[in-house]
Amino acid sequence: MKLDFQYELDHIGIAVETLDKGFEFYRALGFEDMETEEVPSEKVKTGFLRLGNRATLELLEPTGEDSTIRKFLTKRGPGIHHICLRVKGIDQILEQLKSKGVRLINETAKQGAHNCRVAFIHPASTGGVLIELSEKEKNG
Repeated sequence: MKLDFQYELDHIGIAVETLDKGFEFYRALGFEDMETEEVPSEKVKTGFLRLGNRATLELLEPTGEDSTIRKFLTKRGPGIHHICLRVKGIDQILEQLKSKGVRLINETAKQGAHNCRVAFIHPASTGGVLIELSEKEKNG
């Protein structure tokens, strides 16, 4: 089967109470630093740990009580929150998914971390895994 689009693992999102607390384990593994960024629209502060294959681990700290990550932590505790696929042609992919009846959280891409456009696919359509699609902006 030939895919119409190219997909790569971009990152795995991990919910943590705080970036400092979450980073303790990764520091023990040998990570020395973490690139951080706040995404106010998502009420989250992110910490990215670069891996050798271009993928990253993204630690997610809630910045508000109504943050999706806060709700996740309250319900499930720290742990894997989502898997992100790096794509090209996010708008076309979303249209294709909609046409096939896939349940989307975001029907159109929105601004995310690292100058990327992102959209989430509902776990009800993915076998229980929250999937994020991410496309780097052409000018970034």
